[in-house]
Amino acid sequence: MERTRLPATLAELKAAGWRSRTVKDEVRENFLRMIRDGAELFPGIVGYDDTVIPEIDIALLAGHDMLFLGEKGQAKSRLMRLLVRFLDEHLPYLDDPAIPLHDDPLAPITSAGRRLVASRDPADVPIAWWPREERYAERLAPGTKFADIIGEIDPAKLAGGTSMASEEALHLGLIPRMHRGIFAMNELPELDELVQVGMFNILEERDVQIRGYPVKFDIDVMLLFSANPSTYNRSGKVIPQLKDRIGAVIHTHYPRERDLGIRMVEQEAGIDLGGEWPVTVPWFMKEIVEQITIAARKSKFIDQQSGVSARFSIANYETMVASARHRGVRLGERPAVPRISDLGHLYTSSLGKLELDLMGSHQMTERQVLDAVLAEAIATVFEEYVEQHGLDEIAKVFGQGVKVEVGDTVPSVAYGAILADVPAVWQKAFEVNAAGDPAVRASCIEFVLAGLYATERISRVQSHGRTTYDTEGFR
Repeated sequence: MERTRLPATLAELKAAGWRSRTVKDEVRENFLRMIRDGAELFPGIVGYDDTVIPEIDIALLAGHDMLFLGEKGQAKSRLMRLLVRFLDEHLPYLDDPAIPLHDDPLAPITSAGRRLVASRDPADVPIAWWPREERYAERLAPGTKFADIIGEIDPAKLAGGTSMASEEALHLGLIPRMHRGIFAMNELPELDELVQVGMFNILEERDVQIRGYPVKFDIDVMLLFSANPSTYNRSGKVIPQLKDRIGAVIHTHYPRERDLGIRMVEQEAGIDLGGEWPVTVPWFMKEIVEQITIAARKSKFIDQQSGVSARFSIANYETMVASARHRGVRLGERPAVPRISDLGHLYTSSLGKLELDLMGSHQMTERQVLDAVLAEAIATVFEEYVEQHGLDEIAKVFGQGVKVEVGDTVPSVAYGAILADVPAVWQKAFEVNAAGDPAVRASCIEFVLAGLYATERISRVQSHGRTTYDTEGFR
């Protein structure tokens, strides 16, 4: 039904046959209809089809409030926001400035709403429509006060003679104002205990109690929460009564396969690789970027309770492509192809996203930890691509005093001359990718050189955007 044709009065609404439903019934019915119609339920969510999504499906059908439990960068907030898709496109409410929330025309919960419906003819009771996208609100727990999400006594109303014990004296917070909608609280363990008690009252009794005055509202709201396991499971962070009232705990996770992680990175980065200055990204470079994140998630130097967000991969991928495109413009190369030397710029997109394990005995800086993780990722992917036979022979050539200097500003066509003294590297590059494009060849060559370094066959010196490979460090 077009918005211009929606009922504008209570009489028209009743004539149209509209009926009241709780928000959870509304979500359940729309969800079941979308399943029946074969609609995409959670667009943009990758890697959760057999794990997380089925648990959400069951929780929605059960009518549960949900807690999304997982480390940072596991799409918890996105999943919560996607639940808005299961609400009606528009929802009618009593259109009167004296009513502080979107009151149900057929079952108002506020005294102002009940007075409006009782005192007027249905043809004179105005109705407005609440869009689906506005029926969701979320809040980050740190710094959130009771008044923000529950409410507070309004001093101005008291000065006007309103009784403190009446609902008209209240200035309502976010949750009451989301009556008939969805409210999400991110990082629940960081929420003040007093506010947790207020949320417990809403979960248990669906009422609002402010400063000891039990003003009863039959609030209809779906409550969602997110938390990190390390803080949620810590004693005293979340009051037991609140934990007990959360209907379902949905455990999220990082991509369990590297290819899924790459898919997610490409989707979220949303980079246009075409245009006037196109970029072609070799598959092994995508694998290295994602493997860096995988290695970081296993590193003993990084605090694994905090996690390594998918945003780490996304930002690194964007930086790598930007570096390649920068070279393409400067050197007139089309398409530009990312190389290992482009990863030298990952410090800008990585530092600050890793939380070191300060309880360990190591004295490594974040930059040194990133270097170790990067080397491990390159070695892992390199060993998957390149047969080991012949690598020691290449190292022997470097041992004879040969030096090879590459960098993110070196033209691709120059790599043939650079490797004149080490032709075997050129052949190994063909083993990685048989393409004849000079830019792809340069990328493969740097991959082989970096792999030889990562597997400790040659040494490397980096300075001012240039990298020199030799065996001087092993002499």
